[in-house]
Amino acid sequence: MNFTDEQLQRYSRHIILPEVGGRGQAKIADAKVIMVGAGGLGCPVGFYLAAAGVGTLALIDNDTVELSNLQRQIAHNVHTIGLPKVESAQKTFTALNPDVKVVPLKVRISKDNILDLIRDYDIVVDGSDNFPTRYLVNDACVMAGKPLVSGAILRFEGQVTTIIPGKGHCYRCLFEEPPPPGLVPSCQEAGVLGVLPGVIGGLQATEVLKLILGKGEPLMGELLMYNALNSSFRKVRVPRNPACPVCSESPTITELVDYNEGYCTLQ
Repeated sequence: MNFTDEQLQRYSRHIILPEVGGRGQAKIADAKVIMVGAGGLGCPVGFYLAAAGVGTLALIDNDTVELSNLQRQIAHNVHTIGLPKVESAQKTFTALNPDVKVVPLKVRISKDNILDLIRDYDIVVDGSDNFPTRYLVNDACVMAGKPLVSGAILRFEGQVTTIIPGKGHCYRCLFEEPPPPGLVPSCQEAGVLGVLPGVIGGLQATEVLKLILGKGEPLMGELLMYNALNSSFRKVRVPRNPACPVCSESPTITELVDYNEGYCTLQ
């Protein structure tokens, strides 16, 4: 890739890193990433991936911007209240870096469309805040062989893991089935510290860039947990379940399933 003078200046702090360099920055520019959610986690992930120069960044979200979002969803502002979140985020990310092609997808994800939505992308980022979405995204990524960077937040705690089909665990290796509805509250019900998505989203963006560059050790086979109240991180090993219903050699779930009929809300 031949960089313009402006691009050399924009990405200079990347290019001087031996682990990135011009070749690595070209990989970032060629990468295609799709994010599920343009809310609490999607905003910081999108900000940093756009700043890094990821070539194509797709955003899936069917929601509109509300005043209550602005406490944590930093890609939106008072002037975009009422707009679709994907359009609001597109304006923000494009203003930050016109090099990036931002694709807004205001759609309801379901078992019928998710495989088509992720087909042309290299990496999937899950920023949803409910179990039905996480399981649907996980199963689709395993079936399509797409790397998945999954994050979750609630109250003062967050977690991140990276799933590479065929090489490590999947979300069902952690929890085989979604919990019963109502057992685990959503952010809307239990609250979330406004800065927490920035911590977890930043970690997700880091995982994406490591996958693109092929550098470092992704959180494959590991769950990284963060507690904001005591400023602690903890890693837990997550072995691949040889009897996993989705990612094992003899899966019992071979077709995608929607666990609810309504649209899966996003942070």
